[in-house]
Amino acid sequence: MSAQLTPGLDIAELVLWAFFLFFLGLIIYLRREDRREGYPLEDDITGRVESAGGLFSMARPKTFKMPFGLPDVVAPDNRRDSMKLNARRTSAFPGSPIEPLGNPLTAGVGPGAYANRADRPDLNMEGHPRIVPLAGHPDFFIAAKDPDPRGYAVVGEDRVVGGTVKDIWVDTADRLIRYIEVATDTGSVLMPMMMTNVQRRNRTVQVDSLMGHQIAGAPQTPTGGTITLKQEELAMAYVGAGYLYATARRQEPWL
Repeated sequence: MSAQLTPGLDIAELVLWAFFLFFLGLIIYLRREDRREGYPLEDDITGRVESAGGLFSMARPKTFKMPFGLPDVVAPDNRRDSMKLNARRTSAFPGSPIEPLGNPLTAGVGPGAYANRADRPDLNMEGHPRIVPLAGHPDFFIAAKDPDPRGYAVVGEDRVVGGTVKDIWVDTADRLIRYIEVATDTGSVLMPMMMTNVQRRNRTVQVDSLMGHQIAGAPQTPTGGTITLKQEELAMAYVGAGYLYATARRQEPWL
């Protein structure tokens, strides 16, 4: 017996159309939801805000309740980014390359770009600062089989010593090292652990993205034993920028 509803429509066809309409609605919903940050877009040259109308328009503002008494977040908030672009365009056409102004390691462009995150510490499940220095936190320690980088010399890609590891900052939630604190001639700075290479044999920490004399220019170690989300961005941006801007040679094409 055929499962026909009408001479031209059966149940299988009806289910297929229902699935198609559901999937189309899901795509529209997701495309609206992913516009809560960074939208509406701006013209690459003039900065003019593009229209947010149409089928894939901005989502309606939604209030996100934050834990541990933190202020609620409303998105989208329709506020434009106020960060100054420390760079100039090489040509007047959309998508043209930009060149950093001033110190390229702190210009915040290219591999050194960063998000303007909240100026407060990241928190763990208990509401405490998630990333803290190992000194003063005896509940955390380095396993005996792993190298303890404290006291190791920190060298740049040119093998010039830029400082000495003073302490390490650990992630109390993921149980791993996030940053090494480096004592330099001008103070102490933070280097992202994931951008370094610990060499136990010669007791050094290699930072391939920077030259030895550039290590001291990294963001200073935060006071108070905590680091904010914004300070994390700045620390990673400085070291990341070195992969392109540490030397003029790195900025030239390979071919």
